[in-house]
Amino acid sequence: MDLSLSCYACGATATLADGPRCDCGEPYWVRTEPSGFDWPATPERSLWRYRDLLPDVDPSGLAAGAGGTPLVRAPRLDDDVGATVHVKYEGANPTGTFKDRGSAVGVAAAAETGDDAVGTVSHGNMARSMAAHAASAGVDCLVLVPADVPTERLSLLARYDPTILRVDGDYGRLYRESLRIGSEAGVRFVNSDAPLRVAGQGTTALEIAESFAPDTPDAVVLPVSSGGHASGVWKAFRDLSTAGVLDRVPRLYFVQAAACAPIAEAWGRGDDVVEPVEAGETVAYSIANADPPSGNRVLAAASETEGGVLAVDDDAILEARRALASSAGLFVESACATALAGARRLGDRGDLVTDDDVVLVATGTGFTEREVDAPGVDAETVPLSALAETVTRVV
Repeated sequence: MDLSLSCYACGATATLADGPRCDCGEPYWVRTEPSGFDWPATPERSLWRYRDLLPDVDPSGLAAGAGGTPLVRAPRLDDDVGATVHVKYEGANPTGTFKDRGSAVGVAAAAETGDDAVGTVSHGNMARSMAAHAASAGVDCLVLVPADVPTERLSLLARYDPTILRVDGDYGRLYRESLRIGSEAGVRFVNSDAPLRVAGQGTTALEIAESFAPDTPDAVVLPVSSGGHASGVWKAFRDLSTAGVLDRVPRLYFVQAAACAPIAEAWGRGDDVVEPVEAGETVAYSIANADPPSGNRVLAAASETEGGVLAVDDDAILEARRALASSAGLFVESACATALAGARRLGDRGDLVTDDDVVLVATGTGFTEREVDAPGVDAETVPLSALAETVTRVV
């Protein structure tokens, strides 16, 4: 595939064959020509609605159904945050996660160019998403997981029949090793911040922006792990600004779990470079990335948009998860709830105000996550003959 890439940091250009990272050490993203872009007239509701800003590939099967997720107005959370709250619910994607956006583009490209196999390094949502999309496209899939991955996660993944390898060793190093080994073995690794994946994941921002058009949300708050999704959102908003369909780019706020927050710590120090940390235990395990490969790009996005990066503890995450379910009707995985927990903090310190339209990106459903805070259930049993009397009493 003749695809042009560029480095946000130094401006270098490359092709897909040159690999996903620039010689300066930063990741590439797909070069786009947004000049002249306008909101499409097509009734297409998937992410392929935005073909003019995506790599030129033809999706089929599951890939054709990715994206097009709802933007839910959540008025019962307004007082909680101190702003007008909307939630972009990515759990409506085919495998219940925003990862489908990147998998759709990456696997469709692999199928079109005749790659022998696709691969990914993941122990959760991305692994499941890649395996499902590969199965639908008839492409072999290799998934590398850490040796200590829970069996129940592997059982969910195995349903799509990928090749799974447990790897005993440093998980951060595994990301880089996979790229080297994949190029030698003919496996296209569509890892967390691969250019094709980032291009697909950026459509989250395109959908948010079109939902508000001709207006623009004031702020977008989303969880951050590797930084791939964050940087895709940033680039997509920049493209829309260049095209003239946005009058401004929203402030972008990125939220991590306090037990593993290398990007937030770098932001707090005023650094431009993220340093690896020792990961602690957190309920938001799917974003606990101790050495995020696109961490520096997240810092640049927060700085350029006058947003920020912050960390929230597990108690705040679990409380936010409960609030999203009980006040917005959205059951999300713990990592997603960091967006609401972070927005609460931003409201408390005055970064979000009453007149702000703020979008919380809920990156995945809670129905695929091992339960961490299941409520006790105290349900009364009544005979059918007493039902009318009981309903009158309890309602």
